[in-house]
Amino acid sequence: MTTVPHIDRTAVGDIVKRVVIAESRLSIDPGGISDSEPLVGDLLRVNSLGFVGMLVRIEDDLGTTLPDDLFVGRSFRTVGDLIDVVISGTENAR
Repeated sequence: MTTVPHIDRTAVGDIVKRVVIAESRLSIDPGGISDSEPLVGDLLRVNSLGFVGMLVRIEDDLGTTLPDDLFVGRSFRTVGDLIDVVISGTENAR
């Protein structure tokens, strides 16, 4: 895979939000999800087992390879936490 030429937080955020929505089995617009939305709460239902599948989908959508251990040993409370880690992983993969 190739690396993304420019890391755009808005574009990465949209990708992450679409993947989180799919993982939560929802049919809502990603624009309706704020970065402060809890990953496990009234709206989203992301479990720890879902992170591996999410990593693969995020890589496909970004057109890059992220470190296999990107989610290992980290805790994510909000969508923004996940976006930050994906951006960090993308930058490190360059």
